[in-house]
Amino acid sequence: MKPDQGRKVARAVQLITSTALGPYQSAVVRIGFAATWLLFLLRELPHRHDLYGPDGPWSWEMGRELIAGNNAFTVLLWSDSALWFEFVYGLCVLSSLLMMLGWRTRAVSVLFMVGVLSLQNRSIFVGDGGDNVVHLMAIYLVLTRCAQVWSLDARRAARRRGPERKAPEAAGPEWADTEAAGPERAGADLTGPLLWVVLGAALFAGTVVGGAGGDAWILVMFWGVWAAHGLWWAVNRFAPGSQPRILLDVLANLIHNAALVVIMVEVCLIYATAGWYKIQGSRWQDGTALYYPLKLDYFTPWPEISGLLASGGVMVMLLTYGTVVVQVAFPFTLFNRRVKNVLLVVMMLEHAAIAVLLGLPFFSLAMIAADAVFLPTGFLVALGAVVARGRNRWKGGTDGAPLPVEQGRDEQPRTLVG
Repeated sequence: MKPDQGRKVARAVQLITSTALGPYQSAVVRIGFAATWLLFLLRELPHRHDLYGPDGPWSWEMGRELIAGNNAFTVLLWSDSALWFEFVYGLCVLSSLLMMLGWRTRAVSVLFMVGVLSLQNRSIFVGDGGDNVVHLMAIYLVLTRCAQVWSLDARRAARRRGPERKAPEAAGPEWADTEAAGPERAGADLTGPLLWVVLGAALFAGTVVGGAGGDAWILVMFWGVWAAHGLWWAVNRFAPGSQPRILLDVLANLIHNAALVVIMVEVCLIYATAGWYKIQGSRWQDGTALYYPLKLDYFTPWPEISGLLASGGVMVMLLTYGTVVVQVAFPFTLFNRRVKNVLLVVMMLEHAAIAVLLGLPFFSLAMIAADAVFLPTGFLVALGAVVARGRNRWKGGTDGAPLPVEQGRDEQPRTLVG
């Protein structure tokens, strides 16, 4: 290996071990999927018993038989009590809201995942493609440091640092708990340890109730996550500048960066498989595939608009072929930033049109949230500045607000997606 190549490899290793890449991308994915799931839960609140609860066609006994066969995880089958169902559903709503806001994100991300898996695995036949994406992303987000910016964790850490200290470049997971406050103030945080104790007690109760069945394997994983969180707090509290603290930070960065890559690969696989399967369909080949859903009552919330669009044969053919071309081409456009950004806008507009024309808002929101992992950092920083100015105007404050990471071009956090 040449010396220049060795230095490049060393810099790359240094980057992925010392930095949690894509702080803005991971934050917008966190906000997007939490908001999507929260809106879905609120929308289906009057129908929750029919979808996932005691009044559903898929009874509790049938659910137990299904879980015994596929070993899926759901806490709803630990008890057939209506009170237990209401508690779990309420916990799902609360965890989604806290996940979106970025409050104690490390712990809340696990609760968010438990809620998503519990409801979806309870009645697997009522979901669609958007639910599958939310299902996967809820698992991946547990592994990411997705609250470095745009979160209550980031705001709390910034207040602890004080105005005279600048936030490091994408350092420290979630700017949360004791790690961003420094060793001199680590003991001031009582909410984190108290939450850890409460969740440990809940996990113990869950192990006693559900550990005897197919949930045992995932409960072991939860115990591992719980122990890792306790170890993280203890090292930050008693050995903040030690080698174990550095090692934990390196491991967390590696896990975050790997999870971010998995999210991007997952999105590429979704579009690639969807596009190539469409190519094999005769209706997609002759350019008439879009015509049929526009004529189905179930997918026409606006019959007049759908009918007008379906009446134009050329438009139907262009949209049908355009959908296939965009989906097949997108993974290859990642090698060219400008083309990728253009195609990204096209795909997001396509999903927005699907939400309106076909009446699939939550599917579209889930896909837009997944697409957001490829948004350029400069755009997200500018978007955050606009939102901050709007918030301050609404509050009657100043016209601008500092961001957790400096906006200068050379000081923007590194990212995997540009």
